[in-house]
Amino acid sequence: MAWIETVDPEKAQGALKREYEAAIARAGKVYNIVKLSSLRPDILRSWVDFYVLLMHREGQLSRRQREMIAVVVSAANDCSY
Repeated sequence: MAWIETVDPEKAQGALKREYEAAIARAGKVYNIVKLSSLRPDILRSWVDFYVLLMHREGQLSRRQREMIAVVVSAANDCSY
């Protein structure tokens, strides 16, 4: 298994702390997938913006359909996210 250095929520400061607070407001906790970019909060912000654009904007697929696709892809990749 790979190891990637991350910053725990208790140690976050500045922009990262704000991103973690937003993650907690959105999802109730800071998931490891969010922590992966903790050393680069600017990249984390871009990643979150991209995710929100893909999953929450109006489009031909409903939010439910997008989530179903995400579940199938995650399962095919043996990924818990």
